[in-house]
Amino acid sequence: MPTTTKLPVFAPGGYRYLPSVFQFSGGVAPEPGFEIERVRLQRPLPLFEGLAAAEAHLRSIGRPTTAFCACELRSPGQFDEQAFVEFNRRYVETLERWGLYAHGVNPVARTNVCPAVGKPESPSLYAFSYTVPAAARTSGSFVVAGGAEAPEDGGEYHDNIVRRNDTSLDAMREKLCYVRTEQERRLSALGFSWRDVRSVQAYSVHDIGPLIYDDLVSHGVGVHGLTWHVASPPVADCEFEMDAHSVLCDMVR
Repeated sequence: MPTTTKLPVFAPGGYRYLPSVFQFSGGVAPEPGFEIERVRLQRPLPLFEGLAAAEAHLRSIGRPTTAFCACELRSPGQFDEQAFVEFNRRYVETLERWGLYAHGVNPVARTNVCPAVGKPESPSLYAFSYTVPAAARTSGSFVVAGGAEAPEDGGEYHDNIVRRNDTSLDAMREKLCYVRTEQERRLSALGFSWRDVRSVQAYSVHDIGPLIYDDLVSHGVGVHGLTWHVASPPVADCEFEMDAHSVLCDMVR
């Protein structure tokens, strides 16, 4: 059952968020009077070009940059630990300029994965979400950030990856179950459950087909279907990632 945990509210954006690490939050949900919309770009744009396009879109609909609440990135390949930190520090500079990031606190949820085909030449923006005013609660919208099979507690990923360097079916099952459990925790903290999710996205370059029914569907994941992207998590040696969302409006621009 969903919890009633009191989460911090990012008032300038009209949403609450699940605290995580400096580069992203664990998920977001709108405060009363707001809902979340999502835009998927027709093609991923280089990160800062994409963020500029997101800023222009927000301006065109009369929303401040602080309404930006989640994004989905695509990178050309996995990062080692140090390169990932360096990338994240460059990324949050824009969020700081937008009035979103300050003193190591970041309310914006994020997914960042590495496609096996159609790789971008550089880290790119694939989709973004933001809040809009809503007279009444209509959809119960939210975005749960992507997560892989390692704790996101600010420590080293490498030594805490579940079944690191093992991609056997049994190991992939353990990785998938770890991610599913963490996604359930995030959903519950935001006040939702799998039955509220309209879109589940799974990311792996390995064959997770044999695991989808027993380890996802039978646990309530993917009530409205599941999209499997042939892509890797951003951190080297991670093999499976998943995110989830339900939005008021989902559009392509």
